[in-house]
Amino acid sequence: MVVLQTILFLIIVYYIAKILWKWLAPKLLNYAVQKTEERFGQQFGQFQQSRQHPKREGETTVHKAPNPKSNPSKKVGEYIDFEEIE
Repeated sequence: MVVLQTILFLIIVYYIAKILWKWLAPKLLNYAVQKTEERFGQQFGQFQQSRQHPKREGETTVHKAPNPKSNPSKKVGEYIDFEEIE
């Protein structure tokens, strides 16, 4: 009789845990996502404030890539002439 009560108790606890998990898991995940989003937003806001420069409306800024070597060497390597040996 004790074995049946234990099995019944375990089954009831299992189904209650299953129902609670279906109800709590989305709320916990939503909470975690919101907190992570807030942290990223704060970090991004700090980054933007440090890099922000006041610009006038219509102002254009052009950033050029650094010039590669202006006079690269044409010599690629040493030329070796092979001869056939018979």
